Amino acid sequence: MATQRIIDFLATRRPAGPCLVVDLDVVEENFGAFRKALPDSSIYYAVKANPAPEILRLLSALGSNFDCASVAEIEMAMDAGATCDRISYGNTIKKERDVARAHDLGVSLFAVDSVEEVEKVARAAPGARVFCRVLTNGEGAEWPLSRKFGCVPAMAIDVLVYAQSLGLVATGVSFHVGSQQCDTNAWDAAIADASFVFQALAEKGIVLTLVNMGGGFPTRYLKDIPTAEAYGRSIHGSLVRHFGNHMPETIIEPGRGMVGNAGVIKAEVVLVSRKSASDENRWIFLDIGKFGGLAETMDEAIRYPITTPRDGDAMEPCVLAGPTCDSADVLYEKKPYPLPITLTIGDEVLIEGTGAYTTTYSAVAFNGFEPLRAYVI
Repeated sequence: MATQRIIDFLATRRPAGPCLVVDLDVVEENFGAFRKALPDSSIYYAVKANPAPEILRLLSALGSNFDCASVAEIEMAMDAGATCDRISYGNTIKKERDVARAHDLGVSLFAVDSVEEVEKVARAAPGARVFCRVLTNGEGAEWPLSRKFGCVPAMAIDVLVYAQSLGLVATGVSFHVGSQQCDTNAWDAAIADASFVFQALAEKGIVLTLVNMGGGFPTRYLKDIPTAEAYGRSIHGSLVRHFGNHMPETIIEPGRGMVGNAGVIKAEVVLVSRKSASDENRWIFLDIGKFGGLAETMDEAIRYPITTPRDGDAMEPCVLAGPTCDSADVLYEKKPYPLPITLTIGDEVLIEGTGAYTTTYSAVAFNGFEPLRAYVI
């Protein structure tokens, strides 16, 4: 839901064109909810979700750590006040010179998922701590992650043994259960895999200490989601079940769950039309689409709540599309989106739950449309 602060900002500032407005009060509330739900876990905000300097400064002041996917994100986190010991280089696919630059900046915690990546880290960041990412199936996630990241647990054992042999510190295991994960039990199998790797390494004389439980914590779109407290209870139960009295240090990496519900995109209806006289569905074209920040509508995976000034009027399904000359720039067509019949050209709509993965997906001047403007209040 758009907060009153966002509604007042749009009413008084009247920004032209599509824009994202993020309410920092909501981000602070979300951080507090995660801290309360998983008090024994360190919070590493996933910078890629929304790297706005104002968000990073707030989270740094609140005591958050940062999960970074690139040197640029590391520098952003440090500019926001984070010290190098509060940063993890969490991407398993890194150029060796980027590893070296991160190491020069003082970062000492790196993700790996192959012996080849281990070799790069050993050369460019000698003595660094590494954790190995294991594969998960992503079942229950609305935006599942592919097999691009991670390796099977048996290989993770070999990767970490090799890391230790090259002078790195084999520190632990990481995983990601899929973005917008609505099943509170999704972490259980991955925690069991982590325990398996811990035990196997202990038998080889290597004591792991860290389980990075990744992100996946959802934000509310059209369907209700479990509370942070419900995730915390389930995850804690899994840790107790699989690690018993030998509890590891744990990390969580919320991104969407930290900022998603804090942001709202204001957009405008550019055209309402039909493709034939017998066309069942109107086409409604907005001044923002997949290439302007709504990339997560790909395959209609994420369905954003949309409010209009004509809510309360009769509704009918429509095809919703963006403004560019690319035929892929259609948001919802397989499952048409219900909007008021009276919605017309020039009406402004609010696309809610858009605080995460919108500005960072916004293309640079595709078709000449400027990247998504953002305001943080």
